[in-house]
Amino acid sequence: MNRQEQIEHLQTTKEFDICVIGAGATGAGIALDAALRGLKVVLIDKNDFAGQTSSKSTKLIHGGVRYLEQAVKKLDWEQFKMVRKSLRERETLLKNAPHLTRPLALITPCFNFFEGIYYTIGMKMYEWISGSQSIAKSEWLSKKETLDLIPELKAKRLSSSVLYYDGQLDDARYCLAIVQTAAAKGAVVLNHVQAIKFSKNEDNGRLKSLNVRDLVSEEDSVIKAKVFINATGPFADSIRIMANAKLKSRIKVSRGAHVILPREVMKGDTAILVPKTDDGRVIFMIPWQDQVLVGTTDEADELSENPKLEDYERTYLLEYVNRYIEKTVTLDQIKSGFAGLRPLLQAQLQTAMNADTKSIVRDHEVEIDRRSKLVSIMGGKWTTYRLMAKDTLDTIYTEVLKKDLVKCTSEHQILHGGENYNFEDWQNLIVQYGVSEWTAKHLMKKYGTHAQKVLQLTDNQDDLKNLLSPNHPFIKAEVVYAVNEEMAITTDDVLERRLGLKLRDEIASKVAESYVEEVLGVRMSKI
Repeated sequence: MNRQEQIEHLQTTKEFDICVIGAGATGAGIALDAALRGLKVVLIDKNDFAGQTSSKSTKLIHGGVRYLEQAVKKLDWEQFKMVRKSLRERETLLKNAPHLTRPLALITPCFNFFEGIYYTIGMKMYEWISGSQSIAKSEWLSKKETLDLIPELKAKRLSSSVLYYDGQLDDARYCLAIVQTAAAKGAVVLNHVQAIKFSKNEDNGRLKSLNVRDLVSEEDSVIKAKVFINATGPFADSIRIMANAKLKSRIKVSRGAHVILPREVMKGDTAILVPKTDDGRVIFMIPWQDQVLVGTTDEADELSENPKLEDYERTYLLEYVNRYIEKTVTLDQIKSGFAGLRPLLQAQLQTAMNADTKSIVRDHEVEIDRRSKLVSIMGGKWTTYRLMAKDTLDTIYTEVLKKDLVKCTSEHQILHGGENYNFEDWQNLIVQYGVSEWTAKHLMKKYGTHAQKVLQLTDNQDDLKNLLSPNHPFIKAEVVYAVNEEMAITTDDVLERRLGLKLRDEIASKVAESYVEEVLGVRMSKI
């Protein structure tokens, strides 16, 4: 993707069928779905692609074990339907981007016989709901079998465990792959472009155009579209009120914090699910890109653009790590961490206004404002992004465009880098470019079938094979590729979302910043 070309497409298109505001997973999914249906679509975001919630998840593709438990305990059919939808989408996400996803084995430690029975029944139900999309069978493991998988577990009180399977994804790059695929199918995609003000038809108040500002060039322009879609997640209310000041807020935000620990804390490939904390939450300890990710918290928060990880959150998460891991983990071992805000859709009932965020269903709703005709997609979760996009466009066809419905085909669309993907091709990269096995495998997992394009940059610049940090497999060529081919504009675009180094190791990321700034400076000088 080339940003200047995308800007030119924006400026030369008289009117789009659809303008999508918000380039997280849902907005990107809508742009791809719309392009596949033959619509002229533009996607914009004030920040970066996946710049907010979509890059700050627990990196899981899952139905939600906790939601299933709540569905059974409360006989809540809506929660049950959400779990079923998520489990069926899980297979689609794994299949459509094989380079950015993998099946993940998880164990739930049990400390007595009755816990073993309880969680075995729950996981068998989870497996049953997924039907033919089940990844693998769940099992009730003995204490010895459990410790064979995760020898770092505390053995003293452990009775057994229940093994089950979900999926894992590289969330920021998965979102980028959706955007890249949308662009390849004809969508105009732009990051760092802010929605400023809507213009409306005087007779009926319907939206007709959107004034936007390119935050890179500081130039303003106007986007004309038949339909405007608000896919801004936690920030959805601000766009809704921009379109119609009389609308009431619908979004409640939940804060989720994570910390990253060194791999020696858990050396195997199996994750741990802590099914219930003292305050009723769920915590995961997950092998993730040569590190261990621990999260998440779940508490009501105020809306903000850059939520910071707090000291009390680090302490809280490590407390649970140390309840389950034999060797004490200390605060100074935390390599990085992040906090993100999740959009939770409030019911229109007043009783939901003060609800605990842990009890609000994370399903979604397509809202069409009667006066402005702004379409807002609200709520939801990563695993169901594609269904959210489908529901949004199906609704637009029938309720706004008044056209015959064009079928959604995104379920079968392989994403950028996943075409004819074969992980074992990392061996070809070693032969052809002389990089290490460590780096070659890393590149295949980040870029899929486009890994070779990254290494082609080193043909006449051998120094681009040099590592950004001796403790991580990232090479300098990735920075150049991110800036030239993936529309990275800021250091965080590169280090946090394109490479993911900042999320893995803040110290290593700081060391790499000067080189990233150098590459960005050269790029900006050419614009």
